[in-house]
Amino acid sequence: MERRDYLRAAGATGALGLAGCLGGGGDTETTSTSGTTGTTSGDRTLTVATYQSYVDGEDSPGAWLKEEFEAANDGVTVEWTTPSGGSSSGINEYIQRAKQGAEIDADLYVGLNTGELVRIDEELDDPLFATVTDALSHAGDVKEALTVDPDGRALPYDTGYITPVMDATVLDDVPTTFDDLLDPAYEGDLLAENAQSSDTGEAFLLWSIHEKGPDGYLDYWRDLLDNGVRVLDTWQAAYNAYTKGEAPMVVSYSTAQVYAANNGEDLEKYHLGFLDEQGYANPETAAVFEASDAPDLAASFLDFMLSADAQNVVPQKNYQYPATTTGSLSGNFAKYAQEPADPVTFTYDELAGNVTGWIEDWARLVAQH
Repeated sequence: MERRDYLRAAGATGALGLAGCLGGGGDTETTSTSGTTGTTSGDRTLTVATYQSYVDGEDSPGAWLKEEFEAANDGVTVEWTTPSGGSSSGINEYIQRAKQGAEIDADLYVGLNTGELVRIDEELDDPLFATVTDALSHAGDVKEALTVDPDGRALPYDTGYITPVMDATVLDDVPTTFDDLLDPAYEGDLLAENAQSSDTGEAFLLWSIHEKGPDGYLDYWRDLLDNGVRVLDTWQAAYNAYTKGEAPMVVSYSTAQVYAANNGEDLEKYHLGFLDEQGYANPETAAVFEASDAPDLAASFLDFMLSADAQNVVPQKNYQYPATTTGSLSGNFAKYAQEPADPVTFTYDELAGNVTGWIEDWARLVAQH
């Protein structure tokens, strides 16, 4: 999703754009992990779709997975493709292709959250992804609390916890509850993201619904908007504004202090605000396309992502937590990453029939405010 934007904190802040829900599609670009466009050769090619930041740079999660999987599978070439439109809307391209009967140009999708899986099932009559759980040797290692898909198609490979990150060198007191954010003392202090175009924005909205209920969350957001919350289009835009000192709070990830430590920054500027001692768990999953020309190879790659070797390395390269019981933490990640005392999330069944309406109602409120 937008995790790796930690590695490239560049780009202008953006104003909220609510004209189209999960905007759309467009061309795809196939890249190597060095970021150059090109072609691949080999006995078999596995095409994996993901978001751009997952494969940017030689130290990216995608670069490590490509190198290790190719080394273990002679004659196999991993080719990454990155749908346009941003991390949250990348899956929209494949939804549109399926609706139009167009070719699906990938074997595997990496970077799918629960709400997106629900939307796929609501919009498509035929399955976009294949059921693969029974074919994976490491599927049983996934933490039970992170199980996303009741049909065994999408498997979590990492998870993050969404929480406000606060500059404790600026704030005299840090808010500790959702209601604290409505205090006039914090007027204009919070930067959030668009739930239609950002995973962190969607997760924070869902967290507020979990806290305030489907009948109360719009009233809460109306009060939050009255207190000057700024809603930017992407995580990167909001985080850049935060690091530039435009506001002392931003909706982000509970690994913020890992990033700060890795870059020699003051940890007090990245205080984690686990509201009501909670944080929203947002698993990332991967799934094999039903139309894949190499379903066995795609399943093998997904299984490798869940292996202990990969889980010890890849989630931390993505500033996330392992999704399996076999994954471990090391270095600054083990020292500075924090998990909330009471992680919350919505299951697939809880989101089904609800998430689209919740987001659309929220978008109308924000657009009218």
